[in-house]
Amino acid sequence: MAKKEKPEVPSERFTPPTPEETGETEMPPLVINGQYIKDLSFEAPKTPGILSKLQQTPPEISVNIDVQANSQGENFYEVNLSVNADAKIGEDIVYLCEVQYCGLFTLNVQQEYLEPALLIDCPTILFPYLRRVVSDLTGDAGFAPLLLNPLDFAGLYQQRHTQTNEPENGDSKLDEN
Repeated sequence: MAKKEKPEVPSERFTPPTPEETGETEMPPLVINGQYIKDLSFEAPKTPGILSKLQQTPPEISVNIDVQANSQGENFYEVNLSVNADAKIGEDIVYLCEVQYCGLFTLNVQQEYLEPALLIDCPTILFPYLRRVVSDLTGDAGFAPLLLNPLDFAGLYQQRHTQTNEPENGDSKLDEN
């Protein structure tokens, strides 16, 4: 029996073509360089006792979401989408959940579009991943999974700008370091 040679797999299948190879001279306006959990904390200080109370009374859940963007170099930004959620029954804490989910983005946009891209487009990309982390974390802790409702980051951005022209006065921040 003759030994079969493995077919050669072309390298271009795994490596995207460079702009020089395709003849393109422009970079894409937004590139996702990476995404990651920067900080994660979950506490359920009253377990197991609180579990019997959960059978009788549903918890009150409070959720706060914040967006921050920090320059990491020329056209390179870290966008931090953080959520703080707490569940309580009366004064008893059921759980505290804090997650900071970040993305590293290269933005090749005009200056006037930079802030909207950082505070609308980038968080919109990150949010489904943050939502999954929060859901998995609360579910894996033995509680009903906390499903964050979808957010309209464009609407929130516009609302903040109609209230004030300074984004630093709202929850969203753009920090040029």
